[in-house]
Amino acid sequence: MYDPSHLRTFLAVAQTLSFTQAARRLGLRQSTVSQHVRRLESTAGRQLFSRDTHSVELTEDGEAMLGFARRILEAHEQAAAFFTGTRLRGRLRFGASEDFVLTRLPEILEGFRHDHPEVDLELTVELSGTLHEQLADGKLDLVLAKRRPEDPHGELVWHDRLVWIGAERLRLDPDRPVPLIVYPPPGITRALALEALERQGRPWRIACTSGSLSGLIAAARAGLGVMAHSQGLIPPGLVRLPPRAALPELGRVDFVLTQATRHTPAQGSANALATRILQGGVSPHTGR
Repeated sequence: MYDPSHLRTFLAVAQTLSFTQAARRLGLRQSTVSQHVRRLESTAGRQLFSRDTHSVELTEDGEAMLGFARRILEAHEQAAAFFTGTRLRGRLRFGASEDFVLTRLPEILEGFRHDHPEVDLELTVELSGTLHEQLADGKLDLVLAKRRPEDPHGELVWHDRLVWIGAERLRLDPDRPVPLIVYPPPGITRALALEALERQGRPWRIACTSGSLSGLIAAARAGLGVMAHSQGLIPPGLVRLPPRAALPELGRVDFVLTQATRHTPAQGSANALATRILQGGVSPHTGR
């Protein structure tokens, strides 16, 4: 009833909330992406996206279609692997930034291990900047992490706005340096936060440094300061700071999948996991 190619296109649009970005990801023309979505909506008899010239959003029926689309495509891939007799083997070194603990990534990795039991999956959780360095040094095969918007490397999973967050009761003194809760270098959000404050000419001080997201969250919940964070992944117990805090805009950050540029024995496994991540919905737009 549902064409797998239409479902893949639907998931790409749902994750990026952009027909243009979905077309780039899939290597299709934008008109083809629109056609796939229209045909899927026609098959379902429901509108899956509300869209205008400025934005794309999932409708309630679109949210419902997400789960069905993922399960249909997973079953499709399992059947194809079974009847073609292809079995992935060997070691796959996968790196992910800690941001993804708050998404469906653990569930996706569990499904991957179930379907490919002969793949030895090694997971590294680190700062995005460190993961990109390890990938370049040949220590990882696939990375799911943040990048700066101007960086052309990697396949876009989703992009989000960075915002300032902190404890709800926190009040900043405009006459004192901004207390920052940050990752150590080479954290990307750290660099973007410091650059934004420097452009504004706003004094700052480091109130807490931790390589662990849980450590940063604990410090923020304790009211020690503010942190830059993805708008779509704000942890429970923390809120976006209001305009009266007078903090500078932080701009956008991209979340991308990046594979090793040179051929490795893990390329087949890396491709399979990348496909599962792109279809599995680690974006906050497609449910956690």
